[in-house]
Amino acid sequence: MSIVFGVGIVLDSLWIWYKRRAGVTGVGSGSWIMFICVSCLLATLSGLVVGNYNFLQHSEIFYDVMALNSYDAIDPSKVQGQEFMDAGRMNFVNGTRVDLARAMSFRNMETYCVAPISNAAADSNATLSNYDFWAVGKDCCSLTLGDVAFQCGPVNNQKARGGIRLMRNEERAFYRLAVQQAESSYQIKATHPLFFHWVEDPVDQTYQYQREAFQNYFAAMSGYYIVQMLLTYGATVAFKAMS
Repeated sequence: MSIVFGVGIVLDSLWIWYKRRAGVTGVGSGSWIMFICVSCLLATLSGLVVGNYNFLQHSEIFYDVMALNSYDAIDPSKVQGQEFMDAGRMNFVNGTRVDLARAMSFRNMETYCVAPISNAAADSNATLSNYDFWAVGKDCCSLTLGDVAFQCGPVNNQKARGGIRLMRNEERAFYRLAVQQAESSYQIKATHPLFFHWVEDPVDQTYQYQREAFQNYFAAMSGYYIVQMLLTYGATVAFKAMS
């Protein structure tokens, strides 16, 4: 479509140039054709850029998560990550929490934060035989006196015991490096770690991605409508002054 509008701009420019070279006056209609082609090209390119960004940030995550399975009442102390390779959403058993005492981070331009999901008592030194479920987030943890303060998601909300699977493949390797650092620092084992965004309600949060996608879509449509109205008014004033 952008090619069609581009061709229209070129042809209209050539037509205007030819008429003016021939001494013909009153080529305002050609100017309006030019305006229509330019504004349509601008709308197409803006739609491509904004639409692609909206899809990558919201819609793609929603569709990817919905394509995977949902699991309830998962006990992280009794199962391993390789049993849930197809998990998109997961609710853990009561008492499951993010183990903030074993949080870790890895820095590569951005800070990749991880903390194991565990149902071991918070006031005990007990460890699980295997830590395969991890809460993750970017730039949401800080390093203070050698300890990592993990603040990704509602980690202090006792009602939160759910996770949405990390869908960014390009980020997974950095989170894996952070987990390896945690294994070395805390002497724990993560055979097949799976990464989740810690949330209170995985179902509602998943549909929140869809809601945000629609909100951004309508906001972009309304915004461009206003821009088009202003452009049309400006073109009307300019062409009237030229005639």
